[in-house]
Amino acid sequence: MLLKDKNAVVYGGGGSIGGAVARAFAREGAQVFLAGRTEAKLEAVASEIRAAGGTAHTATVDALDAAQVDAHAETVGRIDISFNAIGHNDIQGTPMAEMDVDDYLSPIVTGARTNFLTWKAAATHGAQVILVFGGSGPPVGDYSLGGLQAGLEVLESMRRQFSAENGKRGIRVVTLRTGGIGDSIPADFDGRDALVKSLEDMTMLGTLATLEDVGNVAAFVASDRARTMTAATVNVSCGALID
Repeated sequence: MLLKDKNAVVYGGGGSIGGAVARAFAREGAQVFLAGRTEAKLEAVASEIRAAGGTAHTATVDALDAAQVDAHAETVGRIDISFNAIGHNDIQGTPMAEMDVDDYLSPIVTGARTNFLTWKAAATHGAQVILVFGGSGPPVGDYSLGGLQAGLEVLESMRRQFSAENGKRGIRVVTLRTGGIGDSIPADFDGRDALVKSLEDMTMLGTLATLEDVGNVAAFVASDRARTMTAATVNVSCGALID
């Protein structure tokens, strides 16, 4: 098992991406701590992990609140792996020139704040690996992304600085980049099929990464087999994003 005896905290662990990564961590032997604001969603993921023979704990945590993040970290004790999969409250579909400034800034501020707090907590509790979700990408001409892309660029800048400052402490920081995850899009999302097709058409492989793919890559990157990887991005986009 790649992560045997590791403690892994997954913020936003009740969501589709956080849940997929948590399940992969648990399959590889990690003790998983799921944190988020909706207990029922966290418990649903934890129940799946336990049913498969893994170990999972849940805690209601607002990861925008420094006191709550720190208090939860204290209950975990040693944090070997930290992954933040919290959504950034982005508003899409409205051109920048027509947006309210607060709506544009929301994903930038949310993403920066929650990642800053959770990374800091991990670093002060023995972290070995901090995984970031998002990454840089080209602007999209035919669809308005609001502040989402800007928010992801901010995280990349933060990731570079955090990597440089904490490398000598043995902390690795790596971003997982995707070009869209088809099975993370709700079945009742209006225009889902067309969106999935458009995302597939942008890939070199003609297919999209699945949630399981993302979880498997995350587990490998978090393991000692990837011990030389830091200050870097891992491309899980099936060729949609070109390095």
